[in-house]
Amino acid sequence: MNFHVITLFPDSMSGYINESIIGRAISDKKINVKFYNPRDFVKDKNRRIDQKPYGGGPGMVIQAEPIIKAIEKISNLVFKKNKTKKLNSANKIKIIFLTPGGKLFDTNFAKKIVQKTKITDLIIICGRYEGIDERVNKIFKTEKISVGPFVLTGGELPALILIDCISRQIDGVLGNELSREEDRVSSNKVYTRPEILDFWGKKYKVPKVLLSGNHKKIELWKSKN
Repeated sequence: MNFHVITLFPDSMSGYINESIIGRAISDKKINVKFYNPRDFVKDKNRRIDQKPYGGGPGMVIQAEPIIKAIEKISNLVFKKNKTKKLNSANKIKIIFLTPGGKLFDTNFAKKIVQKTKITDLIIICGRYEGIDERVNKIFKTEKISVGPFVLTGGELPALILIDCISRQIDGVLGNELSREEDRVSSNKVYTRPEILDFWGKKYKVPKVLLSGNHKKIELWKSKN
């Protein structure tokens, strides 16, 4: 899976993707993450990409043209030649437009991307300021996605959430497929050594059922927790 992230702040994301499971997946060539800064697609000497919104209101809006040009570059890289006009009919590329008003992202969405589609390249557009000119969505077949009922400063954190969750569904990314908690009975209460933890004069013990060796009872305990 190739992730193409359109963002004004690519450096803010690089630290996370180069660490742990995601970093290893990149090294093992299970996934690939590339960044595209809209500022690289403007002629303005100051690399300005925002303007006041039509209709009034506070804040600034990211112009459509730099985003469009970034998508065109990605399309040309994927298809190896200029086939941008076919992008909307291609089933190997999906464009996600991150916005607080989008469809709520969940693990089922991530599974569908990996298991039930022919998508090889995912374009993720990170918003900033008051948002991005809506005409980007009219020109391209985008899917508006939100990661929760809250507003963030920008789309970079949601983009990392998507990359992380979707990557976990790709075979070979996790060292042990059983580590994929959503595919097994897993409790949000977990314990490890020592069996008795002494803190401030009080002893905190591991639940007896987890020490019993009775797998049926352990699974029942996990399902209840």
